[in-house]
Amino acid sequence: MDFDVFFSISQTPVEGNLPSERTMFENFFAQLEAADTLGFGTGWVAESHLSTEVQKRNRRPVVPHWQGEVGLNADIFQLAHRAFSRTKNIEIGSAVMNILCNGGPIAAAEKIAVFCSLHGLNPEEQRRLNIGFSGGRFEFMNRPFGIDARNAVEEAAWPALKGQIFREAAEIFCRLLKGETLNSSQIRETRVTRANFRSDEDWERVLEADRSSGESVLIAPRFVFEDLKIVPCSWRRELLQLIIGSHDPQIQEEVNQHLPVQVFNLSITQPEKIEDTHRRMQLAYHQEGGPWQRGYMPRTTFVFINDRPGLSAAEQRAAAHEEARAALGAYWTALEGTLDPSKVERAAHNALIGNPEDVANQARQRFHPDDRLMLWFDFFNHDNNRVIANMEAFMGKVAPHLAGGP
Repeated sequence: MDFDVFFSISQTPVEGNLPSERTMFENFFAQLEAADTLGFGTGWVAESHLSTEVQKRNRRPVVPHWQGEVGLNADIFQLAHRAFSRTKNIEIGSAVMNILCNGGPIAAAEKIAVFCSLHGLNPEEQRRLNIGFSGGRFEFMNRPFGIDARNAVEEAAWPALKGQIFREAAEIFCRLLKGETLNSSQIRETRVTRANFRSDEDWERVLEADRSSGESVLIAPRFVFEDLKIVPCSWRRELLQLIIGSHDPQIQEEVNQHLPVQVFNLSITQPEKIEDTHRRMQLAYHQEGGPWQRGYMPRTTFVFINDRPGLSAAEQRAAAHEEARAALGAYWTALEGTLDPSKVERAAHNALIGNPEDVANQARQRFHPDDRLMLWFDFFNHDNNRVIANMEAFMGKVAPHLAGGP
Protein backbone atom coordinates (compact mmCIF):
# COMPACT_ATOMS: atom_id res chain seq x y z
CA MET A 1 0.00 0.00 0.00
CA ASP A 2 0.92 3.62 -0.49
CA PHE A 3 0.13 6.24 2.13
CA ASP A 4 -0.88 9.86 1.61
CA VAL A 5 -2.23 12.31 4.17
CA PHE A 6 -5.21 14.66 4.01
CA PHE A 7 -5.35 18.09 5.66
CA SER A 8 -8.69 19.84 6.16
CA ILE A 9 -7.53 23.14 7.79
CA SER A 10 -11.09 23.30 9.12
CA GLN A 11 -11.55 26.14 11.61
CA THR A 12 -14.50 24.77 13.55
CA PRO A 13 -14.90 24.48 17.34
CA VAL A 14 -13.79 21.21 18.92
CA GLU A 15 -14.68 20.82 22.59
CA GLY A 16 -14.83 24.59 22.94
CA ASN A 17 -11.47 25.19 21.25
CA LEU A 18 -11.51 27.42 18.15
CA PRO A 19 -7.93 28.16 17.03
CA SER A 20 -7.09 31.42 15.29
CA GLU A 21 -6.45 31.43 11.55
CA ARG A 22 -2.74 31.87 12.24
CA THR A 23 -2.69 28.84 14.52
CA MET A 24 -4.58 26.77 11.94
CA PHE A 25 -1.98 27.52 9.27
CA GLU A 26 0.94 27.02 11.67
CA ASN A 27 -0.47 23.63 12.66
CA PHE A 28 -0.92 22.69 9.02
CA PHE A 29 2.69 23.41 8.12
CA ALA A 30 3.96 21.61 11.23
CA GLN A 31 1.91 18.54 10.28
CA LEU A 32 2.97 18.78 6.62
CA GLU A 33 6.65 18.91 7.56
CA ALA A 34 6.14 15.92 9.85
CA ALA A 35 4.41 14.06 7.01
CA ASP A 36 7.34 14.83 4.73
CA THR A 37 9.83 13.47 7.27
CA LEU A 38 7.70 10.37 7.93
CA GLY A 39 7.54 9.44 4.25
CA PHE A 40 3.94 10.12 3.22
CA GLY A 41 3.67 10.36 -0.57
CA THR A 42 1.31 13.30 -1.07
CA GLY A 43 -0.16 15.91 1.23
CA TRP A 44 -3.70 16.57 0.03
CA VAL A 45 -5.25 19.85 1.13
CA ALA A 46 -8.96 20.61 1.24
CA GLU A 47 -10.17 23.68 -0.63
CA SER A 48 -12.94 25.98 0.52
CA HIS A 49 -14.23 29.41 -0.44
CA LEU A 50 -16.08 32.22 1.30
CA SER A 51 -17.20 32.30 4.90
CA THR A 52 -19.37 29.44 6.08
CA GLU A 53 -20.49 31.58 9.00
CA VAL A 54 -21.68 34.47 6.85
CA GLN A 55 -23.64 32.25 4.42
CA LYS A 56 -25.84 31.16 7.34
CA ARG A 57 -27.48 34.61 7.23
CA ASN A 58 -28.54 34.27 3.59
CA ARG A 59 -31.85 33.30 2.05
CA ARG A 60 -30.58 29.87 0.98
CA PRO A 61 -27.94 28.77 3.49
CA VAL A 62 -26.31 25.50 2.52
CA VAL A 63 -24.90 24.39 5.87
CA PRO A 64 -26.92 26.44 8.38
CA HIS A 65 -25.71 24.53 11.45
CA TRP A 66 -21.96 24.57 10.79
CA GLN A 67 -19.94 26.48 13.38
CA GLY A 68 -16.80 28.28 12.24
CA GLU A 69 -15.35 27.82 8.77
CA VAL A 70 -15.38 24.62 6.70
CA GLY A 71 -11.86 25.39 5.53
CA LEU A 72 -9.28 28.15 5.22
CA ASN A 73 -7.41 27.14 2.07
CA ALA A 74 -8.90 29.17 -0.76
CA ASP A 75 -5.88 29.01 -3.10
CA ILE A 76 -3.94 25.77 -3.58
CA PHE A 77 -1.37 27.50 -5.78
CA GLN A 78 -0.15 29.99 -3.20
CA LEU A 79 -0.23 27.33 -0.52
CA ALA A 80 1.62 24.78 -2.69
CA HIS A 81 4.51 27.14 -3.48
CA ARG A 82 5.10 27.62 0.24
CA ALA A 83 4.54 23.93 0.98
CA PHE A 84 7.11 22.82 -1.58
CA SER A 85 9.63 25.35 -0.22
CA ARG A 86 9.31 23.88 3.30
CA THR A 87 9.53 20.18 2.38
CA LYS A 88 11.88 17.88 0.50
CA ASN A 89 10.04 14.82 -0.77
CA ILE A 90 6.28 15.04 -0.33
CA GLU A 91 4.05 16.03 -3.24
CA ILE A 92 1.12 18.42 -2.85
CA GLY A 93 -2.47 17.88 -3.95
CA SER A 94 -5.78 19.72 -3.97
CA ALA A 95 -8.68 17.76 -2.51
CA VAL A 96 -10.43 19.21 -4.31
CA MET A 97 -10.19 22.38 -6.41
CA ASN A 98 -13.49 23.88 -7.54
CA ILE A 99 -13.26 24.73 -11.26
CA LEU A 100 -16.64 26.50 -11.38
CA CYS A 101 -15.99 29.40 -9.00
CA ASN A 102 -13.30 32.11 -9.13
CA GLY A 103 -13.38 32.55 -12.88
CA GLY A 104 -14.39 29.04 -13.93
CA PRO A 105 -12.46 26.41 -15.88
CA ILE A 106 -10.52 28.82 -18.09
CA ALA A 107 -9.06 30.71 -15.14
CA ALA A 108 -8.34 27.45 -13.32
CA ALA A 109 -6.42 26.03 -16.28
CA GLU A 110 -4.35 29.17 -16.70
CA LYS A 111 -3.44 29.27 -13.00
CA ILE A 112 -2.13 25.72 -13.29
CA ALA A 113 -0.01 26.68 -16.30
CA VAL A 114 1.53 29.57 -14.38
CA PHE A 115 2.17 27.46 -11.28
CA CYS A 116 3.83 24.62 -13.19
CA SER A 117 5.94 27.09 -15.17
CA LEU A 118 7.31 28.58 -11.95
CA HIS A 119 7.55 25.27 -10.10
CA GLY A 120 9.45 23.75 -13.00
CA LEU A 121 12.10 26.46 -13.28
CA ASN A 122 14.31 24.27 -11.13
CA PRO A 123 15.35 21.51 -13.57
CA GLU A 124 15.90 19.12 -10.66
CA GLU A 125 12.34 19.50 -9.37
CA GLN A 126 10.37 16.29 -9.91
CA ARG A 127 7.58 16.64 -7.35
CA ARG A 128 4.12 16.98 -8.87
CA LEU A 129 1.20 19.20 -8.13
CA ASN A 130 -1.75 16.80 -7.96
CA ILE A 131 -4.87 18.71 -8.91
CA GLY A 132 -8.04 17.09 -7.74
CA PHE A 133 -10.90 19.00 -9.32
CA SER A 134 -14.68 19.05 -9.10
CA GLY A 135 -17.69 21.33 -9.29
CA GLY A 136 -17.60 22.09 -5.57
CA ARG A 137 -19.58 20.60 -2.72
CA PHE A 138 -21.38 23.65 -1.32
CA GLU A 139 -23.50 25.79 -3.62
CA PHE A 140 -23.01 29.01 -1.65
CA MET A 141 -19.41 29.00 -2.91
CA ASN A 142 -20.57 28.89 -6.55
CA ARG A 143 -23.57 31.21 -6.62
CA PRO A 144 -21.62 34.52 -6.43
CA PHE A 145 -19.78 33.43 -9.57
CA GLY A 146 -22.95 32.92 -11.61
CA ILE A 147 -23.34 29.17 -11.11
CA ASP A 148 -27.06 29.23 -10.42
CA ALA A 149 -30.29 28.78 -12.36
CA ARG A 150 -30.67 31.42 -15.08
CA ASN A 151 -34.32 30.78 -15.94
CA ALA A 152 -37.36 28.68 -15.02
CA VAL A 153 -36.18 25.66 -16.99
CA GLU A 154 -32.81 25.59 -15.26
CA GLU A 155 -34.46 26.09 -11.88
CA ALA A 156 -36.67 23.06 -12.47
CA ALA A 157 -33.72 21.03 -13.77
CA TRP A 158 -31.17 22.25 -11.21
CA PRO A 159 -30.61 19.04 -9.18
CA ALA A 160 -29.55 17.27 -12.38
CA LEU A 161 -28.13 20.28 -14.15
CA LYS A 162 -25.37 20.93 -11.60
CA GLY A 163 -23.50 17.83 -12.75
CA GLN A 164 -23.94 18.76 -16.39
CA ILE A 165 -22.42 22.19 -15.78
CA PHE A 166 -19.39 20.48 -14.25
CA ARG A 167 -19.25 18.17 -17.27
CA GLU A 168 -19.08 21.20 -19.57
CA ALA A 169 -16.44 22.86 -17.40
CA ALA A 170 -14.33 19.70 -17.14
CA GLU A 171 -14.07 19.40 -20.91
CA ILE A 172 -12.97 23.02 -21.27
CA PHE A 173 -10.49 22.65 -18.40
CA CYS A 174 -8.84 19.49 -19.74
CA ARG A 175 -8.65 20.62 -23.36
CA LEU A 176 -7.02 23.90 -22.41
CA LEU A 177 -4.47 22.11 -20.23
CA LYS A 178 -3.77 19.83 -23.16
CA GLY A 179 -2.72 22.95 -25.08
CA GLU A 180 -5.66 23.30 -27.44
CA THR A 181 -6.99 26.50 -28.94
CA LEU A 182 -10.77 26.33 -28.73
CA ASN A 183 -14.03 28.23 -28.49
CA SER A 184 -17.30 27.36 -26.82
CA SER A 185 -18.92 26.16 -30.04
CA GLN A 186 -16.48 23.23 -29.97
CA ILE A 187 -17.71 22.02 -26.57
CA ARG A 188 -20.39 19.33 -26.55
CA GLU A 189 -23.88 20.66 -25.98
CA THR A 190 -25.72 20.13 -22.72
CA ARG A 191 -29.02 18.25 -22.83
CA VAL A 192 -31.02 16.79 -19.98
CA THR A 193 -33.32 13.79 -20.36
CA ARG A 194 -35.56 11.73 -18.13
CA ALA A 195 -32.50 9.59 -17.25
CA ASN A 196 -30.94 12.56 -15.44
CA PHE A 197 -33.78 12.77 -12.90
CA ARG A 198 -34.86 10.67 -9.96
CA SER A 199 -38.57 10.64 -10.74
CA ASP A 200 -41.11 11.20 -13.50
CA GLU A 201 -42.45 14.14 -11.50
CA ASP A 202 -39.05 15.87 -11.51
CA TRP A 203 -38.76 15.41 -15.27
CA GLU A 204 -42.32 16.63 -15.87
CA ARG A 205 -41.53 19.87 -14.07
CA VAL A 206 -38.68 20.50 -16.51
CA LEU A 207 -40.88 19.78 -19.54
CA GLU A 208 -43.59 22.06 -18.18
CA ALA A 209 -41.10 24.90 -17.66
CA ASP A 210 -39.70 24.34 -21.15
CA ARG A 211 -43.20 24.04 -22.65
CA SER A 212 -41.96 20.95 -24.39
CA SER A 213 -42.94 17.34 -24.79
CA GLY A 214 -39.67 16.21 -26.32
CA GLU A 215 -37.28 13.50 -25.14
CA SER A 216 -34.59 16.00 -24.17
CA VAL A 217 -34.20 19.65 -23.24
CA LEU A 218 -31.32 21.71 -24.60
CA ILE A 219 -29.53 23.93 -22.07
CA ALA A 220 -27.63 26.98 -23.28
CA PRO A 221 -23.86 26.87 -22.71
CA ARG A 222 -22.72 28.12 -19.32
CA PHE A 223 -19.32 29.29 -20.61
CA VAL A 224 -19.41 31.28 -23.85
CA PHE A 225 -16.15 32.43 -25.45
CA GLU A 226 -14.38 32.96 -28.78
CA ASP A 227 -11.09 31.31 -29.74
CA LEU A 228 -8.62 31.28 -26.87
CA LYS A 229 -5.55 29.48 -25.59
CA ILE A 230 -4.05 29.69 -22.12
CA VAL A 231 -0.57 31.00 -21.42
CA PRO A 232 2.11 30.10 -20.51
CA CYS A 233 2.28 27.30 -23.07
CA SER A 234 5.68 25.64 -22.59
CA TRP A 235 5.55 24.24 -19.10
CA ARG A 236 6.60 20.84 -17.77
CA ARG A 237 3.43 18.80 -17.96
CA GLU A 238 5.04 15.92 -16.08
CA LEU A 239 4.77 18.10 -12.96
CA LEU A 240 0.96 17.96 -13.10
CA GLN A 241 -1.39 15.07 -12.32
CA LEU A 242 -5.15 15.52 -12.65
CA ILE A 243 -7.65 13.61 -10.47
CA ILE A 244 -11.38 14.05 -10.96
CA GLY A 245 -13.64 14.39 -7.93
CA SER A 246 -16.74 12.84 -9.44
CA HIS A 247 -18.31 9.39 -9.23
CA ASP A 248 -20.11 9.90 -12.55
CA PRO A 249 -18.72 7.20 -14.89
CA GLN A 250 -19.55 9.26 -17.97
CA ILE A 251 -17.52 12.26 -16.81
CA GLN A 252 -14.63 10.06 -15.63
CA GLU A 253 -14.38 8.51 -19.08
CA GLU A 254 -14.94 11.72 -21.04
CA VAL A 255 -12.07 13.63 -19.43
CA ASN A 256 -9.76 10.73 -20.23
CA GLN A 257 -10.38 11.30 -23.90
CA HIS A 258 -8.15 14.36 -23.52
CA LEU A 259 -5.61 13.70 -20.74
CA PRO A 260 -4.74 11.04 -18.13
CA VAL A 261 -7.17 11.85 -15.31
CA GLN A 262 -7.26 9.70 -12.20
CA VAL A 263 -10.23 9.37 -9.82
CA PHE A 264 -10.92 10.36 -6.23
CA ASN A 265 -12.70 7.96 -3.92
CA LEU A 266 -14.53 8.75 -0.69
CA SER A 267 -14.26 6.55 2.38
CA ILE A 268 -18.01 5.86 2.32
CA THR A 269 -18.08 4.49 -1.23
CA GLN A 270 -19.37 0.94 -1.45
CA PRO A 271 -16.80 -1.76 -2.41
CA GLU A 272 -18.71 -2.83 -5.53
CA LYS A 273 -18.57 0.72 -6.89
CA ILE A 274 -14.85 0.89 -6.20
CA GLU A 275 -14.18 -2.33 -8.10
CA ASP A 276 -16.44 -1.24 -10.96
CA THR A 277 -14.45 1.99 -11.26
CA HIS A 278 -11.18 0.07 -11.45
CA ARG A 279 -12.59 -2.22 -14.17
CA ARG A 280 -13.85 0.69 -16.25
CA MET A 281 -10.71 2.77 -15.87
CA GLN A 282 -8.53 -0.09 -17.08
CA LEU A 283 -10.18 0.53 -20.45
CA ALA A 284 -10.88 4.27 -20.23
CA TYR A 285 -7.65 5.67 -18.76
CA HIS A 286 -5.82 7.84 -21.29
CA GLN A 287 -2.99 5.95 -22.97
CA GLU A 288 -0.42 8.65 -22.18
CA GLY A 289 -0.82 7.75 -18.51
CA GLY A 290 0.21 4.12 -19.06
CA PRO A 291 -1.74 1.14 -17.71
CA TRP A 292 -4.31 1.90 -15.01
CA GLN A 293 -3.17 1.10 -11.46
CA ARG A 294 -5.18 0.81 -8.26
CA GLY A 295 -3.09 3.57 -6.73
CA TYR A 296 -4.54 5.96 -9.29
CA MET A 297 -7.71 6.08 -7.17
CA PRO A 298 -6.64 7.39 -3.73
CA ARG A 299 -9.05 6.21 -1.04
CA THR A 300 -9.95 8.63 1.73
CA THR A 301 -10.24 7.17 5.21
CA PHE A 302 -10.50 8.59 8.72
CA VAL A 303 -7.82 7.42 11.14
CA PHE A 304 -8.44 7.32 14.90
CA ILE A 305 -5.35 5.64 16.29
CA ASN A 306 -4.36 5.54 19.95
CA ASP A 307 -0.83 4.58 20.88
CA ARG A 308 -0.57 6.50 24.13
CA PRO A 309 2.01 5.10 26.53
CA GLY A 310 0.80 3.82 29.87
CA LEU A 311 -2.43 2.43 28.44
CA SER A 312 -3.09 -1.24 27.78
CA ALA A 313 -4.03 -2.35 24.26
CA ALA A 314 -7.66 -2.61 25.37
CA GLU A 315 -7.59 0.87 26.89
CA GLN A 316 -6.04 2.30 23.73
CA ARG A 317 -8.76 0.61 21.67
CA ALA A 318 -11.55 1.98 23.87
CA ALA A 319 -10.10 5.49 23.84
CA ALA A 320 -9.78 5.46 20.03
CA HIS A 321 -13.41 4.39 19.61
CA GLU A 322 -14.56 7.13 21.97
CA GLU A 323 -12.57 9.72 19.99
CA ALA A 324 -14.10 8.45 16.74
CA ARG A 325 -17.66 8.63 18.07
CA ALA A 326 -17.14 12.16 19.38
CA ALA A 327 -15.55 13.47 16.16
CA LEU A 328 -17.99 11.79 13.79
CA GLY A 329 -20.94 12.86 15.92
CA ALA A 330 -19.75 16.47 15.92
CA TYR A 331 -19.32 16.35 12.15
CA TRP A 332 -22.81 15.09 11.37
CA THR A 333 -24.36 17.49 13.86
CA ALA A 334 -22.54 20.40 12.23
CA LEU A 335 -23.48 19.27 8.73
CA GLU A 336 -27.14 18.46 9.28
CA GLY A 337 -28.08 20.03 12.61
CA THR A 338 -29.05 16.75 14.26
CA LEU A 339 -27.16 13.70 15.38
CA ASP A 340 -28.02 10.56 13.41
CA PRO A 341 -26.45 7.58 15.22
CA SER A 342 -26.81 5.38 12.13
CA LYS A 343 -24.68 7.78 10.05
CA VAL A 344 -22.06 7.88 12.78
CA GLU A 345 -22.05 4.09 12.84
CA ARG A 346 -21.67 3.81 9.06
CA ALA A 347 -18.84 6.36 9.01
CA ALA A 348 -17.09 4.56 11.86
CA HIS A 349 -17.35 1.29 9.97
CA ASN A 350 -15.33 2.84 7.15
CA ALA A 351 -12.73 4.42 9.45
CA LEU A 352 -9.55 2.90 10.88
CA ILE A 353 -10.04 2.89 14.66
CA GLY A 354 -8.07 1.41 17.54
CA ASN A 355 -4.52 0.74 18.69
CA PRO A 356 -1.81 0.23 16.03
CA GLU A 357 -2.43 -3.52 15.81
CA ASP A 358 -6.18 -2.94 15.34
CA VAL A 359 -5.60 -0.35 12.63
CA ALA A 360 -3.17 -2.60 10.75
CA ASN A 361 -5.62 -5.51 10.84
CA GLN A 362 -8.52 -3.33 9.68
CA ALA A 363 -6.49 -1.92 6.80
CA ARG A 364 -5.43 -5.41 5.70
CA GLN A 365 -9.03 -6.63 5.74
CA ARG A 366 -10.56 -3.60 4.05
CA PHE A 367 -8.07 -2.56 1.41
CA HIS A 368 -6.28 -4.17 -1.50
CA PRO A 369 -2.48 -4.40 -1.04
CA ASP A 370 -2.03 -2.11 -4.05
CA ASP A 371 -4.41 0.57 -2.81
CA ARG A 372 -3.33 4.13 -2.02
CA LEU A 373 -4.79 5.49 1.18
CA MET A 374 -5.44 9.19 1.82
CA LEU A 375 -5.34 9.20 5.62
CA TRP A 376 -7.23 11.86 7.55
CA PHE A 377 -5.71 12.48 10.99
CA ASP A 378 -6.84 16.06 11.72
CA PHE A 379 -10.58 15.35 11.49
CA PHE A 380 -12.20 17.50 14.21
CA ASN A 381 -8.88 17.51 16.06
CA HIS A 382 -6.98 20.73 16.83
CA ASP A 383 -4.39 19.09 19.09
CA ASN A 384 -1.39 19.58 16.83
CA ASN A 385 0.97 17.43 18.89
CA ARG A 386 -1.55 14.62 19.05
CA VAL A 387 -2.18 14.73 15.29
CA ILE A 388 1.55 14.45 14.62
CA ALA A 389 1.90 11.66 17.21
CA ASN A 390 -0.89 9.76 15.47
CA MET A 391 0.85 10.16 12.12
CA GLU A 392 4.07 8.87 13.69
CA ALA A 393 2.25 5.91 15.22
CA PHE A 394 0.73 4.99 11.88
CA MET A 395 3.94 5.20 9.87
CA GLY A 396 6.04 3.61 12.62
CA LYS A 397 3.74 0.81 13.81
CA VAL A 398 1.08 0.28 11.12
CA ALA A 399 2.65 0.98 7.74
CA PRO A 400 5.48 -1.59 8.13
CA HIS A 401 2.85 -4.34 8.45
CA LEU A 402 1.11 -3.24 5.25
CA ALA A 403 4.03 -2.52 2.96
CA GLY A 404 4.29 -6.09 1.79
CA GLY A 405 0.55 -6.72 1.47
CA PRO A 406 -1.40 -9.30 3.46
